[in-house]
Amino acid sequence: MCQRQIQEQFEREHLQAFSQKAATSKGRVRREEECEVRTAFQRDRDRILHSKAFRRLAHKTQVFISPEGDHYRTRLTHTLEVAQIGRTIARALRLNEDLVEAIALGHDLGHTPFGHIGEFMLQELTSHQFHHNLQSLRVVEYIENKGRGLNLTWEVRDGILNHQTKGSPATLEGKIVQISDKIAYVNHDIDDALRGKVLAVSDLPSNYLSILGETSSKRINTLITDIIETSYGTPQVGMSEEVASAFKAMRAFLFEKVYVGSIAKEQEEKAKHVVKQLYEYYMDKPDKLPQNYLRELQEGEEKIKVVCDYIAGMTDRYALHAYCELFFPTSWNIY
Repeated sequence: MCQRQIQEQFEREHLQAFSQKAATSKGRVRREEECEVRTAFQRDRDRILHSKAFRRLAHKTQVFISPEGDHYRTRLTHTLEVAQIGRTIARALRLNEDLVEAIALGHDLGHTPFGHIGEFMLQELTSHQFHHNLQSLRVVEYIENKGRGLNLTWEVRDGILNHQTKGSPATLEGKIVQISDKIAYVNHDIDDALRGKVLAVSDLPSNYLSILGETSSKRINTLITDIIETSYGTPQVGMSEEVASAFKAMRAFLFEKVYVGSIAKEQEEKAKHVVKQLYEYYMDKPDKLPQNYLRELQEGEEKIKVVCDYIAGMTDRYALHAYCELFFPTSWNIY
């Protein structure tokens, strides 16, 4: 019996009956020989971790565009926090921790530069053909590995596709990532808003803090503990009514005070302009796209999708560099 088989046997014996076992995965689009050491979900996690798209998350905005300071979250640190929260919940509920980690690490691979504002701009420009969860799936199915994709298992791809609030993950592990994503961004965005003086501690609604906790660590602990206590031994993942209500209200508070119209968003119009100009330029001159994107066009892919692939794959600083290269006179281009 090889190491992979030992781990698969462990899953059968120790995980909950309604967990997703690696050995019973629906499999990959292209059949592969099994690894002697790692389960299918562990291989998926490693493929995502070593992908170029994953590395680029380090230079993509979470909420604050070009913040002055080293401690604000990026899309990469957000992803790692989602994975950590998700693994904690999965382990306590005796669900598949490897599957949770793989979905969490891949869920935001398709995010644009400049955070959600880049996504909203591409949606506007493409009549809502672009969505970051669909793009994340496109990254792992097609864009990575020179057009061959990562050939991930069905369960990981389903979790990536359905991680948004409106999604319906097919596995409990996917549901854990869906909830962990919100826990992570609500708490770290409060932390960043306090750091950036967008909010003061006194602004935080005390009636919700009394339920969730006064500090970020206490709130995360409350939410994780509540999910475990509410969900343990059941074929569902969720919060108690009281905690869920307080958490939903805190999320709504953030949308009102931070995500819309605060000084955290003061660079948005500039970011919108950059994305719009890049999109219109490459739609008009697709022959100026890099060679690997020209290959997509030559293989019959729609021009809108190819241009979105290129722009969505950019980091914030690459998008700014491309904008300067295209629209600034050379003598003025000091980026």
